[in-house]
Amino acid sequence: MLNGLIGKKLGMTQLFQEDGTVLIGTILEVGPCHIVQKKTEKTDGYISVQVGYEESKSQRVSKPLAGHFKKAGVPPLKHTKEFALKSKDDVELGDKIDVGIFKEGDIVDITGTSKGKGFSGTIKRHGFSGQPKSHGGMAHRRPGSIGQASYPARVWKGMKMAGHMGSEKNTAQGIRVIKIDIDNNIMVVKGSVPGPNGGLIKVKFTTKGSGVSATS
Repeated sequence: MLNGLIGKKLGMTQLFQEDGTVLIGTILEVGPCHIVQKKTEKTDGYISVQVGYEESKSQRVSKPLAGHFKKAGVPPLKHTKEFALKSKDDVELGDKIDVGIFKEGDIVDITGTSKGKGFSGTIKRHGFSGQPKSHGGMAHRRPGSIGQASYPARVWKGMKMAGHMGSEKNTAQGIRVIKIDIDNNIMVVKGSVPGPNGGLIKVKFTTKGSGVSATS
């Protein structure tokens, strides 16, 4: 069985439970996805499948990609990702897979690209407390000294400094599926998910092991 699908984040919502409690959830569109390529131990050394998501206009894909999609018998697609497969006989080229591979109560890992925050200082980026704000203090939000003594007389790599913040690949692990709408390929999960609304996400069955409970 395929262990995940591609989709997009649609936004966040509230779900009221029968006992009156409120759950904060994220709405995802997961699939439908097409099987674009099958990789086998004989040809590639491992078993997996390449999955495509979201149809595109034919003139917006390169000729090599157009031939790749045509060979699989699928329309041109905007996004492709690779997923592990337990057996190469589970799916066939051109198969259409929807959100139905998941069910309510499943625990999943969701990968997305976090929101970009631009160039940020050390207080915003790393949570520095800042310098004294009293009269006479002139450093305020500056990071402070970063230099070393005569040895090693250089700045260490990895020093926490101002720089580009966000726009990084992040994975939220152990997320519980609250609701599934197969007709509209909609999944609602508990809590937040990396990335902006409309951002591409990758949903996989969790890798955290048996320690994760469907009721957590």
